[in-house]
Amino acid sequence: MPVILWFRQDLRLADNPALTAAVETGEEIIALYILDTDNTLGGASRWWLHGSLEALAADLGRRGVTLTLRRGRATDIVPALAREAKASAVFWNRCYDPVAIADDEKLAPALAASGVSARSFNGALLLEPSELKTDSGGPFKVFTPFWRALAAQAPFDAPLPAPKKIRAGSPVPSDRLASWGLRSAKPDWAAGLRETWKPGETEAAARLTRFLDGPVSLYAEARDYPAVAATSRLSPHLHFGEISPRQIWAAAEAARHAMPRTANGVEAFLRELAWREFSIHLLHHWPGIVEHAWKPAFDEFPWVEDETHLRAWRKGLTGYPIVDAGMRELWTTGYMHNRVRMIAASFLVKDLLIHWRHGAEWFEDTLVDADLANNRGGWQWVAGSGADAAPYFRVFNPVLQGEKFDADGDYIRRHVPELARLDRRFIHRPWEAPPSVLADAGIVPGETYPAPIVDHARARQRALAAFAKIKGN
Repeated sequence: MPVILWFRQDLRLADNPALTAAVETGEEIIALYILDTDNTLGGASRWWLHGSLEALAADLGRRGVTLTLRRGRATDIVPALAREAKASAVFWNRCYDPVAIADDEKLAPALAASGVSARSFNGALLLEPSELKTDSGGPFKVFTPFWRALAAQAPFDAPLPAPKKIRAGSPVPSDRLASWGLRSAKPDWAAGLRETWKPGETEAAARLTRFLDGPVSLYAEARDYPAVAATSRLSPHLHFGEISPRQIWAAAEAARHAMPRTANGVEAFLRELAWREFSIHLLHHWPGIVEHAWKPAFDEFPWVEDETHLRAWRKGLTGYPIVDAGMRELWTTGYMHNRVRMIAASFLVKDLLIHWRHGAEWFEDTLVDADLANNRGGWQWVAGSGADAAPYFRVFNPVLQGEKFDADGDYIRRHVPELARLDRRFIHRPWEAPPSVLADAGIVPGETYPAPIVDHARARQRALAAFAKIKGN
């Protein structure tokens, strides 16, 4: 009897525990991916998913296996396909968002009641959320002790190789990928995504190799500078499971041993990988953080509803160049440098006093690495409402942040072309440039580039007053 391998956020063949276990049964395998109609993907994520599924289907096809595509609720489709194919078992890797956990809790007993074995595995994390606990036995609330506890468990199990052979099951009816409409042709807004990214397991492995062969040496010192190519940009590949954290950890450790000069960079890089684990740990133990503040007092914060300011922020027209550069990089490439994410998020939440959920939702629509745990946790960190969060009184000054991390304005010139000719002395504060300097740069204030939509100094005082009202709660 065949077995079903249900792909989820694990769109790879190497280090895929569910795939390995399915192959080890010796039975024919039906490979399945479900586009869950209850989980709404953002536009950038849909674009990436199409490419990732294309790549996975090609990798499986080289082993004689067809990737079956179905659309609907997983709790309906998996049991139905098991009956249709007379499958003896279903294998999958676990996901950790609240919807996926609820599905698993329904699916396993439903399959068992039909005589179908259900086997799930950890293919997404170094350690399960339940495997790391504080000395008192509870979940971690602060990153640094979490990191120490996680690192103490290393080395982790070695990554599994991709199976050389897979016994293919008989073909079953499948949707066509094109029929899902994941990539919009009219209008075609994805040119920047195509120029920037190549989804798939092969590219994920190549990107990791390129990073460890060079940029990782600079990572600890240069990762905060958006104009410098010092980061791995592996986050979308990780989100869709085209590469696993075990593969990344093992390769990074191998680089550290082979090239001692990379030690500081590897350490900083692995800490960032651990932040991903910490975010999932928090989401697992406090699923309510998707919609509500982790610190309940922040649910009473007097947020401002200002559609004009929100629209200016989304479009990168705030009048603060580093914020606008980040928002335009996001719109064009589906990505934003992490330091700039913090600056742009702080501006929305603290300068404009707009609810962090509005920012989180926009990121989830426009980011190719729109991970629920990382995104919601990151926004709550900036807002001061999350676990191990930035203090409420930390309000990033977008001018000083720009001058510190993009001193020459190279990042701004790349993404805000109307400022490209502006003298570096004024690139972060164009409103202070003399008229002659603006004219030489081809800038007409308020027309070719907007004036600041708020005065940062006054906005900061307004934010501090609002946050102070709830600081004792």
